[in-house]
Amino acid sequence: MYMFSRLTVRMNSPYFTSAALDSSATETMGKSTINKDGIRRLRSRMAQGLRSEDDPPKVKAEVQEKSISDDPTHAHNPADCVKSTSYNTTSKMKEEPDQALLSPRKRGRGHLKVEYETEGVGLKREPYDWRTQLSFIREMRSKRDAPVDQMGAEKCYDTQGLPEVRRYQVLISLMLSSQTKDQVTAGAMQRLREHGLSVDGILKMDDETLGKLIYPVGFWRTKVKYIKQATALIQQEFGGDIPNTVEGLIRLPGVGPKMAHLAMDIAWNQVSGIGVDTHVHRISNRLGWTKKETKTPEETRRALEEWLPRDLWSEINWLLVGFGQQVCLPVGPLCSVCLNQHTCPSAHRSSPSKKIKSSPAKPNNKLASPTALVKEEPEDTSAQRVSHQRRKNTGPQLNQQDLSASRQETPSLARNRRKGRAGAPLSGQT
Repeated sequence: MYMFSRLTVRMNSPYFTSAALDSSATETMGKSTINKDGIRRLRSRMAQGLRSEDDPPKVKAEVQEKSISDDPTHAHNPADCVKSTSYNTTSKMKEEPDQALLSPRKRGRGHLKVEYETEGVGLKREPYDWRTQLSFIREMRSKRDAPVDQMGAEKCYDTQGLPEVRRYQVLISLMLSSQTKDQVTAGAMQRLREHGLSVDGILKMDDETLGKLIYPVGFWRTKVKYIKQATALIQQEFGGDIPNTVEGLIRLPGVGPKMAHLAMDIAWNQVSGIGVDTHVHRISNRLGWTKKETKTPEETRRALEEWLPRDLWSEINWLLVGFGQQVCLPVGPLCSVCLNQHTCPSAHRSSPSKKIKSSPAKPNNKLASPTALVKEEPEDTSAQRVSHQRRKNTGPQLNQQDLSASRQETPSLARNRRKGRAGAPLSGQT
């Protein structure tokens, strides 16, 4: 109440009314009519001073009166209205500095954008022009005539068998394919299927018979042991069917991450990861699809899964395996026939001689050189024939001359021979 009374007394002051200003101005003009310009300046200064000093209370009074007249519930408590108006004005005064401080933050939005971009690059780093390289590999693999296309794990199981039998045969083919060519694996799988390749059949089979059937796969003795142990674990813990998770498959002896991901894709039709074997590991490093050179297939798998789209995880294995079997060989890759020879950072490094064959200028020289050799060979042979013929022709003449000379020298030679015979010492004389 005290604050409200003080505010009303101040509002009734003559300084708030325009009449007071006019009266004071007229009195001043009546007293001093000499310097009207000075009076006007003084009057304007007084008006500006009064406005700067008394405008906030005037605003508060207007807000107060309006709030009291509009809201009848606050008519009996004017002090609360004063507090609320003072709180509103202070809050507005506090908001103005905040808005002023927001302007430098708006200027700093560029820094936030840069941080976001760097985080995005760090989270997903795609190799340069990898889509073009992949399209070229698809083009080179369009015939599907690699060994993996005819004798891979997808072609070795019995399509007429039960689902659990088919899945078990897929797992066995993957276990046999480690460090073994597809031709050898396909032959071993065919012999096993003829003897009944199933969980019960392998458990009943002795180690010696199993070894003879899978020979000559790589490390066949070790694989006999692993197949027996894995089959027993499948029968005991998984009910005669292979596990349907990567963790369960890796628990089996002789089964690694590559086999587990491929088994999930082929047997269970679930893409859980990229199956990286020696071909995928080698080609990915040659193409520069990893941030740095990886040492193991498992490191390559993690590096590829960081940026490669998930819908390509199933396709990338058979693409690169067949490509590695036909073009990007472990030793002596055929860079001259590869469509990626101009974008692959490792092109012609492993096989420097292939670069000469693929260069545009050298093939012309090579094509010209054999023809030159072919043209020169007849010339050489003809010259040799001519010289040989001449020797044949001159040979008899020389022989006749020698014979005639020998005939002419025959009497003298005969006399010398006779003299030599006559003057020759007898055996025993010195």
